[in-house]
Amino acid sequence: QVRLEESGGGLVQAGGSLRLSCAASGTIFSINAMGWYRQASGKERELVAVISSGGTTDYADSVKGRFTISRDNAKNTVSLQMNSLKAEDTAVYYCNAQHYIGTWYHQLWGQGTQVTVSS
Repeated sequence: QVRLEESGGGLVQAGGSLRLSCAASGTIFSINAMGWYRQASGKERELVAVISSGGTTDYADSVKGRFTISRDNAKNTVSLQMNSLKAEDTAVYYCNAQHYIGTWYHQLWGQGTQVTVSS
């Protein structure tokens, strides 16, 4: 069984920075894409940033230029550096990974970490 565990959420003032980290543990075969999603109160979960195993990244338009996703394939970790935070970034942030076993894969989700940006 593979688990994702997040850390690094918290309360920050607008304009500040936070760094989220996520580590996969357990019997890991192969992890392809890893990413971060967020869900604000009363809204649907949305993609924030994703990174492939080769390092290709993609970001939601709302965070481009402010957030940076990175990963360490050897450690099966993914991080999200969030700068110039805005009140609208307030949400529960979830780590996500595609875990492959041969040609079959399943989605892994972390438990979520709260990010609150005060204006």
